[in-house]
Amino acid sequence: MMRKRTLLTVIPLLLLVGAGYGFWRFRTGAKESPYVTVPAQREDVTQVVSSTGTLQAVITVQVGSQVSGTIDKLFVDFNSKVKKEQVIAQLNQDKFQAAVDQARANLLAAQANVAKAKVAIEDTQRTLERNKELMKRELIAQSEMDTAQTAYDAAVAQYQVNRAQVNQAQAALNQSMVDLNNTVIHSPVDGIVVSRNVDVGQTVAASLQAPTFFTIANDLSKMEVHTSVDEADVGNVNEEQEVTFTVDAFPSRRFRGKVYQVRNAPTIVQNVVTYDAVVRIDNKELLLKPGMTANVQFLVSRKENVLTVPNVAMRFKPPDQKNEAQELLRQEQSRAAPKVGARRTSRPGSGGGGARGGRRLTIYVLRGIEAEPMEVQLGITDGSKTEVMSGDLKENDSVIIGMASGVTAQGQTGIANPFQPARPGGFGFR
Repeated sequence: MMRKRTLLTVIPLLLLVGAGYGFWRFRTGAKESPYVTVPAQREDVTQVVSSTGTLQAVITVQVGSQVSGTIDKLFVDFNSKVKKEQVIAQLNQDKFQAAVDQARANLLAAQANVAKAKVAIEDTQRTLERNKELMKRELIAQSEMDTAQTAYDAAVAQYQVNRAQVNQAQAALNQSMVDLNNTVIHSPVDGIVVSRNVDVGQTVAASLQAPTFFTIANDLSKMEVHTSVDEADVGNVNEEQEVTFTVDAFPSRRFRGKVYQVRNAPTIVQNVVTYDAVVRIDNKELLLKPGMTANVQFLVSRKENVLTVPNVAMRFKPPDQKNEAQELLRQEQSRAAPKVGARRTSRPGSGGGGARGGRRLTIYVLRGIEAEPMEVQLGITDGSKTEVMSGDLKENDSVIIGMASGVTAQGQTGIANPFQPARPGGFGFR
């Protein structure tokens, strides 16, 4: 009987204690922070300018022909190593050899005409001298003397014409010899044949432009990357700047180089302005090949062991300040809109550059269960985290990056990924 009374007394007490503990847990849980935070950490930050480009040899020569004809012989192929002045192709020479023979015959004929003109000069000169003696004795008329003088002058003139014809024939022979020599194609540089565009028996015409037989890369151990840098980033790209890049053929390997040149000529495509930056690289292992696409990163700045915050924290605003922030944004936009007949003037401190050495921004740090605003001066960024140059932020401070899904005005929370968009009716981060 006593045991029953004891049980009847203890069980209600246990139930009362359990209810009190549950109520205490409920009250404590209601006071848990609704914010999602990450600690401020010290890390290395590297700011880069990213671009894409194409690998090329430093010197690439397109070898063609100055004369038209049929390809008779090819002495090199793809990837053949060649030396300067090495014979790499030859056109059919029959037509050009015939032209040389004809030009040589024309030269011989012109030289014979010169010899004939010399004989005519000597004959008319003897006649002129004889007529001069007869004229002194008054044995011939003046008309005969004039005729002899005219014949001599004509013979001298004809001699000059024949000499000029010899020069013309010699020039024609030289041109024919040049054309004949041009049927033999020589390599202009030491290098390697990158491409071959012709085959034996193919007819090439050089009437408008020289046809390309081969493309020869001078030295594949020295290459360059031609990249297109956006006009917004070109101010951060300078000569001798360090560059790293990757290619799809070796995705796990990072190659290095330096900026050789930033060209001033703009490239405009659909109102997008870019500038060509040339990066010189060493390719001693011959892993890189012409035409490969390079994903280039220009090193702008690098800082080690600096205090950083995630970039998402800079976009966060507490729920009670979102409406206020949106109203301020609308007011700023209305003030920035130009008015007819009004002059737009700048206001002190309205520029986007922020404070000297970096821009200032307000982030929020969790103190207890409350979000405390904190103004910090920011430095360089790598796109995911940003350096904190000055401010009251300390290492391991809980920086707010968002709010848990399902947060209500009374602060009740659920657990969710802060990088997912907020559910309808809940507060997310921005």
